[in-house]
Amino acid sequence: MTDPRPLPPLKVPAFVRYLDLVVLVVVALPIFLLADLPLEAYLVGGGAWILQRVVQHLMQRRAEASDDPRVVAGWTAGSMIARGWFCALAIFGVGIAAGDEAGLSAALLVIGLFTVYFLVRMILRPLEAAR
Repeated sequence: MTDPRPLPPLKVPAFVRYLDLVVLVVVALPIFLLADLPLEAYLVGGGAWILQRVVQHLMQRRAEASDDPRVVAGWTAGSMIARGWFCALAIFGVGIAAGDEAGLSAALLVIGLFTVYFLVRMILRPLEAAR
């Protein structure tokens, strides 16, 4: 027999929500240093990632402040497209300015951070919807 009482809200620690940023500092930086990868790639790729996450937070707050579904969709979709282009242009720029190895390293960094971010969002999404 199932229990009809709802589950209490789950408090997810902040470091889990921002696990991609933890990985950026705790995992990626030592890898870049130990593998002697271009630090320009780490700074540009990591900086672009942090900046796009700040923009995401600001745009998400604007979307949540509206009751109009068109405004919510506009802010959400526009933010996703703009943030993707921003990261791509940053990767392209570091590749042109510092060389192919820097561009590839920055691309792999951003792809790795996106993978961590995406997995955490997919895991937390049902928990957030239940609140």
